[in-house]
Amino acid sequence: MNSLKNKVQLIGNLGNDPEVIALESGKKLAKFSIATNETYKNAQGEKITDTQWHNVIAWGKVAELTENFLTKGKEVVIEGKLTSRSYETKTGEKRYITEVVCQELLMLSN
Repeated sequence: MNSLKNKVQLIGNLGNDPEVIALESGKKLAKFSIATNETYKNAQGEKITDTQWHNVIAWGKVAELTENFLTKGKEVVIEGKLTSRSYETKTGEKRYITEVVCQELLMLSN
């Protein structure tokens, strides 16, 4: 491994329609969530599905693609990087969030 990278690849379904914001600079920002499912059998042999939710943001051309083609329930492949940030609520409470910054997008369902 010559260089280690911050790289994420996910296949999942959109949990909501993307929220797209047009910034003053003319650049677009899209926010959406996707659900990934993992299925396994527990010790009793019962089939268990574990669903994980991932917050995703996209900028520029990728944001425009999400705005034009993605809706709730669509299956997608995303590739990007993990980012973490913090913010303060109106009540002064500090919150932390981890998001996937989507750099590439592939639609699997129509």
